[in-house]
Amino acid sequence: MNDRAYNVLFLCTGNSARSILAEAIMNHLGQGRFRAFSAGSFPAGQVNPYTLKLLDLQGISTEGLRSKSWDEFAAPDSPLLDFVFTVCDKAANEVCPLWPGQPMSAHWGVEDPAAVAGDDAQKMLAFRKALRELENRIKIFMSLPIRSLDKIKLQSKLDEIGQTVLERNA
Repeated sequence: MNDRAYNVLFLCTGNSARSILAEAIMNHLGQGRFRAFSAGSFPAGQVNPYTLKLLDLQGISTEGLRSKSWDEFAAPDSPLLDFVFTVCDKAANEVCPLWPGQPMSAHWGVEDPAAVAGDDAQKMLAFRKALRELENRIKIFMSLPIRSLDKIKLQSKLDEIGQTVLERNA
């Protein structure tokens, strides 16, 4: 059996909030089984400060996090991807590059916390909600017996995870 880590790419439009949160969470929880990356179709060029603040508060490393284009992962010398997940509606409807190795993909849409208006507390609440949704989905994904599922069953599970909704009081 191949014991290499699974490479997972999280995509969003701006690559400043949701996809960065997902990358950081998966790398934090992945225990060497998963290596996460993130990118955007139109990267913002910087990570949202609320993203960095929340990750710091959660004790999750922010080292190396940066807003970048998905073109970096379509290059010949980029990591071979096993999974690609879109985490915002805009990225799900865009034409994605062809990924070498034909990774499995699914849409795991999460509301954009960066679009929330209000004071610091309201904005941080939106970022916490996005983090909880992503963390919940990532934990479900990481618990799957990936190697023992056939591709059709695995694709079904990936799609189901995208439909997972947190309980309101969770």
